Amino acid sequence: MSYTMDIELSGDFDHVVDRTEAALSEEGFGVLCDIDVRAAFAEKLDLDETFRQYRILGACNPALAHEALGEETKLGALLPCNVVVYETDDGTVGVSAVDPTTLLGVVDDADFDHLADDVRERFERVLASVADE
Repeated sequence: MSYTMDIELSGDFDHVVDRTEAALSEEGFGVLCDIDVRAAFAEKLDLDETFRQYRILGACNPALAHEALGEETKLGALLPCNVVVYETDDGTVGVSAVDPTTLLGVVDDADFDHLADDVRERFERVLASVADE
């Protein structure tokens, strides 16, 4: 079972990160956290920067999060929804978003299906927007 929605494209890594953040914003998501995995590994594991460029963007749509948390307090353990931008082995840039239908499927509550579908549609548009630029 796939748990991500993915695209690969050519281009400058930092530019793809910027495009991804802008596309998320267009769909009502803010980036609550931005984790530079390469820098974290270099600092925390005392490694040089040999790990591929890899950023985890913690995306949150406040209105949707408010609705979800109003129905299920513990759902916050699954938030924010992560979108990753990373260098691939073949030199392209990958962008992967968590598949919210898979993620919220662990809750096993049909009341969340409409939220999962909404977020999935938004992430599909985000990925399409990033790929089209």
